[in-house]
Amino acid sequence: MPQQQRAQLTRHSILVAAAGVIDEVGYEAARLSAILRRCETTKGAFYFHFSGKEEVAHALVERYRENLTELSERWYQRAQDPMATLVGLTCDTARRLEEDVLLRAGLVLACNHVGTDTDGWECLFDDLVGRAAERGQLRPGADRAAAARLCYAMVVGTNLLVAGDPHRLAARLEESWRVLLPGLLADSSRMAAAAR
Repeated sequence: MPQQQRAQLTRHSILVAAAGVIDEVGYEAARLSAILRRCETTKGAFYFHFSGKEEVAHALVERYRENLTELSERWYQRAQDPMATLVGLTCDTARRLEEDVLLRAGLVLACNHVGTDTDGWECLFDDLVGRAAERGQLRPGADRAAAARLCYAMVVGTNLLVAGDPHRLAARLEESWRVLLPGLLADSSRMAAAAR
């Protein structure tokens, strides 16, 4: 195996191990020794790729942010109505988070402002709920900023509620959208399918 390919595999192995440890015990409790045991590598190999745990965390956050950007661009390109885009994007992300420990750890780190000042979601909620308000999709008199904050809080809260069992995230999020949308939208009947 060429040296460059072996180095890439080692770096990826370290990221996966770090993500697994962070997913299980959190960033503060994650120890370098646990990461090294999990990926079966030496300190020397670790320090060849990363200067420390913080740099690994930054790499995980960067990977998460790149994935969120790519996924949100795909949902925006579908040119659906804004609330369908928001529901679809959050549920699609939830399904990915269930399966990908790298993304889960990146989200946890981003939410705790490790390596970033934002989790990347607030601006998406503001934009999509704002677009929905401009199209008249929100109930008459609804405060668009408050609606965006409520949607964001619902998604964050749902994520926190299933933190011990992330494989339930998509189902719980779909359920939460089904409950929230009728009180938020002028015509929530056409949104029911998006939250399934």
